[in-house]
Amino acid sequence: MYASWAEALAESLLAEALPDRWAHSRGVGVAARELAGLAGEHADVLEASAFLHDIGYAPTVRDTGFHSLDGARYLRDCTEAPALACTLVAHHTGAAFEAEERGLRGELEAEFPVGEEPEPLLVAAITHCDLCVGPTGVRTDPQARIAEILSRYPADHVVHRSVTSSRPTLLAQSARVAGAVLQ
Repeated sequence: MYASWAEALAESLLAEALPDRWAHSRGVGVAARELAGLAGEHADVLEASAFLHDIGYAPTVRDTGFHSLDGARYLRDCTEAPALACTLVAHHTGAAFEAEERGLRGELEAEFPVGEEPEPLLVAAITHCDLCVGPTGVRTDPQARIAEILSRYPADHVVHRSVTSSRPTLLAQSARVAGAVLQ
């Protein structure tokens, strides 16, 4: 129900302005589709969130410069996306660490709180998918993806600092999902 809508929305926001970001987002959406069994009744929302996870980079969505929060706010304020999708976009791939670096952690947690299970598992699932798809949509592994992200930013950049500090958490989330899929 939401996945097709989300894919079209993400494409409309990213494909022309940021084609590589769109290719990455499309790949993350496809990876999330493969986790339908793990996500259960939330599979459609997980897939939708995966397509939408980077819309905060779109020039028409960008506000604070913190893409996770910008994307989640856009979804909440400008669309009829389910609250769970907004939460997953807000918290994907170590967003709390970057929010802390940017002085926005209080806003992130107040506006988009992560509830009880299955929400933490779904945050781990979208993070896993994001870490398994490179910047142009090609599959990769989480270690290589983190290294690639770090290579794009100088050591004193907020993204570099937050990814460095969140690395153990990111890898643990990815391992949790990979382990659950193998069971």
